[in-house]
Amino acid sequence: MATPSPLFTQELEDNLSKPNLALVGATGAVGTVMIDIINSRENIWGEIRLIASKRSAGKKISVHGEELTVIELTEDSFDGIDIALFDVPDEISEIWAPIAASKGAVVVDNSGAFRMDPEVPLVVPEVNPEEAKHRPKGIISNPNCTTLTMMAALGALHRGWGLKELVVSSYQAVSGAGAAGIETLKKETSNVAGSTAGEQSDDLKAFSQGESPFPAPIAMNVIPWAGSLKGGGFSSEEMKVRDESRKILGIPDLKVAATCVRVPVLISHSLAVHATFSKPITVADVHKALEAEPTVVLMDDPEQGIWPTPSLVTGQDPTFVGRVRSSLDFPNSIELFVVGDNLRKGAALNTYEIAELVAQEF
Repeated sequence: MATPSPLFTQELEDNLSKPNLALVGATGAVGTVMIDIINSRENIWGEIRLIASKRSAGKKISVHGEELTVIELTEDSFDGIDIALFDVPDEISEIWAPIAASKGAVVVDNSGAFRMDPEVPLVVPEVNPEEAKHRPKGIISNPNCTTLTMMAALGALHRGWGLKELVVSSYQAVSGAGAAGIETLKKETSNVAGSTAGEQSDDLKAFSQGESPFPAPIAMNVIPWAGSLKGGGFSSEEMKVRDESRKILGIPDLKVAATCVRVPVLISHSLAVHATFSKPITVADVHKALEAEPTVVLMDDPEQGIWPTPSLVTGQDPTFVGRVRSSLDFPNSIELFVVGDNLRKGAALNTYEIAELVAQEF
């Protein structure tokens, strides 16, 4: 019998010492982006296991040059897994994340199922990486994409000047509503092209036939609503911005006002942010702080027409910031405009960065 080569033996030992990763929801919209991210970064994993519904089981997907077969989600799916990433709806995570954790996996969940659970940390690696170690349930939660879009920038500013109040208006891409949101915008845009749609009151409805995840036509329109109805007339997205910002930044009494608006953009959320701090802060202070952040790109030269837009930012990993101004009428306050790809940093990328953080423990 031939003796394995020293190189083969070393490679085997290296793989055995690496944590094993599972991706639940591997064939979904965010899961697909997650695989792109995994392929673009250093392979720090032993085994990578792709998991999805029974309908998707058997599909072949290439990961780091190896063709992997998607397997069906079962309790046995998590045997031998060290870290499990969940990119599935809340109701799936609620059932299966605790099962994965009971099997010994550290779960990083991208749904909203556990975000406000006091025993589940809500982590943005640039802001509160230390919280990833405090996981009594074996679960770490990934924030909502709208909140995440501004967290790297606000975290940097909070460290230097102490955030006190936050007023946010979001302009959210239709992909935040999933594949149905994307298809609805594309269909409605096609329907209205070359027509007189938008010239008369409420005439867009005639061009938005069929099922839609939105309560009004989205092509050539904006909808002052995202999410489900909560108390006081607020939407669920607006409450997430408030509650998650408080938890991530560690400011339980942070004053937050948010208005979330759906806009006819496919990918990338934008936020107009008014932030008040406990100490005086200047535009130069903001520029210096954000330029030092590796995951933030500053684009702020209005005289030259330089500022971030969804079209520019889509497909990129960093958060982009522009339109930085000192508030004219509010002391210690700054206005800024933030844009981030809601499918990357707003979902898959942050989830994966948490996994990379946890992998350092193995």
